[in-house]
Amino acid sequence: MDNFVILTGCSGGGKSTLLAELARRGLATVEEPGRRIVRHQQAISGRALPWIDLAAFAQEAIRLGREDRRRMAGHGGRVFFDRSLIDATSALAIATGDQSEIEALRTDGRYHHRVFAVAPWPEIFVEDQERRHDFAAAVEEYERLGALYADPGYTWTIIPKASIAERADFVLRTLEN
Repeated sequence: MDNFVILTGCSGGGKSTLLAELARRGLATVEEPGRRIVRHQQAISGRALPWIDLAAFAQEAIRLGREDRRRMAGHGGRVFFDRSLIDATSALAIATGDQSEIEALRTDGRYHHRVFAVAPWPEIFVEDQERRHDFAAAVEEYERLGALYADPGYTWTIIPKASIAERADFVLRTLEN
């Protein structure tokens, strides 16, 4: 959907903070499925966590991603997603070796052609209870996603390392051009 805009890239690169700024400006946003899953799984002592069962985690992220798309389908304006089905299917492919979900997204589940990516930024990267991988793993993820988004024809647009207001301005200005 042309009004569904993805924010993706390096874990710990400021996506969630940028999403919060866009929401503060009155724009529709959807929180990253992964963070929601981790919080829920930790609350119930579940095992669908990326550091315990990556395949179960990715399958749940795909389910939530599809649910988020259905929920926001009737929204008339732009909707900003912190990650997408493409990110989730990438994780599933790593866990299982199965590329079929990625192939299905080439025609189904499209988003705005311009994808906004946060680059690795070691000065702001932190591990926490929901992000337990290190910076090197985050960089690998960034590179993998960049290649994956290029393949189905998305335009990978790197968000500059700047203040959160400048980053939000960049995204909105780029979409207007």
